[in-house]
Amino acid sequence: QVQLVESGGGLVQAGSSLRLSCAASGRTFSSYAMAWFRQAQGKEREFVGSLSGGGHSTYYADSVKGRFTVSRDNAKSTVYLQMNSLEPEDTAVYYCAARRSGTYYSSRRSDYNYWGQGTQVTVSS
Repeated sequence: QVQLVESGGGLVQAGSSLRLSCAASGRTFSSYAMAWFRQAQGKEREFVGSLSGGGHSTYYADSVKGRFTVSRDNAKSTVYLQMNSLEPEDTAVYYCAARRSGTYYSSRRSDYNYWGQGTQVTVSS
């Protein structure tokens, strides 16, 4: 029943930053592990990063480690993806995902129960 809505995407130059937001419905947001995935044109959807329900533990793909940061504000039922030093290779549709009754430490798409519609991020060279 959880609904997720991403926002904050756009067209930016290489080296710049963007902050994506994912707003969630419901009253049990703090119990859900949250994750970000992305899918570039012609490629499979890939894991970006995730965090635990309390926001104290995070997990990142090697391709974004050190550049991207996931965080959450449970009072606002919102999860964020701060993206710095963006590269053209980061161009993709970015999706927010939620998992209930499971660990945050998973990069498998099938482990997540709810998905947003995605927001486009385009990085020009």
